[in-house]
Amino acid sequence: MASTDLKQIAPGVFVWQPGEGATWGLANCGLVVSGGQALVIDTPYTPALTDAFLAAARTAAGPGVALDRVAVTHANGDHTWGLQQLPGAEVFATHATLEHQCLEPKPQQLQALIHDSDPDRPLGWYFREHFGKFDFADIQVLPPTATFTGRRDLQVGRTPVELHEVGPAHTVGDLIAHLPEQRTVFAGDIVFAGDHPSHWAGPLKHVVRACLRILDLDPEWIVPGHGPLMRPDDLRTYISYLDDLSNQALVMHGQGRTAVEAARILIKEGRYRGLGLPERLAITLSTEFRHLDQDSAAPDLLELMNHAAHIAWDITAADPRTP
Repeated sequence: MASTDLKQIAPGVFVWQPGEGATWGLANCGLVVSGGQALVIDTPYTPALTDAFLAAARTAAGPGVALDRVAVTHANGDHTWGLQQLPGAEVFATHATLEHQCLEPKPQQLQALIHDSDPDRPLGWYFREHFGKFDFADIQVLPPTATFTGRRDLQVGRTPVELHEVGPAHTVGDLIAHLPEQRTVFAGDIVFAGDHPSHWAGPLKHVVRACLRILDLDPEWIVPGHGPLMRPDDLRTYISYLDDLSNQALVMHGQGRTAVEAARILIKEGRYRGLGLPERLAITLSTEFRHLDQDSAAPDLLELMNHAAHIAWDITAADPRTP
């Protein structure tokens, strides 16, 4: 399911990419090594995946280099639930990540949804289809140990690392990790490559603003939360997609349509051909419509997943070859 290899993209900077295309849960992780020190950027979804990542990271870091610091780009489980495999590590995150941790289903709840829900109904089928390969049974969710607002600067050996708070955007507590000397930005789920994003906090203009901040840093490489590595022009293409989606949301909200109706219309039009998981439009558009309605209530993540599952169910029924 996952590659066990790290790819070096700049001196002392490594990326672990377990999966590409039409997938939930397989998030990119990073490693920065310099002068006998290391910084891990995000952890995988499960202990098994995390052990594979950490084995590769320890090999890349070399003997005697402790993996005792982690920067967490946001609180989603596919970026944080592996923290238990690094007991005692110092975990850096924005203070707002604590809020999102309270919104997301716990690992044991997700395990139950996978195995106890009805596989003949859209939500049960969808959870099995996309999350059934993961084992969440024995995961303990750990909070960050060093939170901040605004900016936090770290030193990894001779390498400076800048942590910039850019949420609320994808979630309420997003950060990006900038390595100015290596011209690399770890963007977390501010950026998705290859698939439609699923933005939980929004609004889309905040995601665009975060993307523009990344471009202002003049990176050579952008590591998205999911999918292949990106160059600045790739990020500009992604921003154009976000801008268009925001415009479509505004028009269809003004027409009195629901977010799910808007998602189905865009999918039927084939407006964003080439991006996987089109059902996630229902999630991001629901988030956008919530802002357009000036609704400040916390989102129901399970309800949003249910909207996406029904769309995916209908797409698959229309074309069984659809993954």
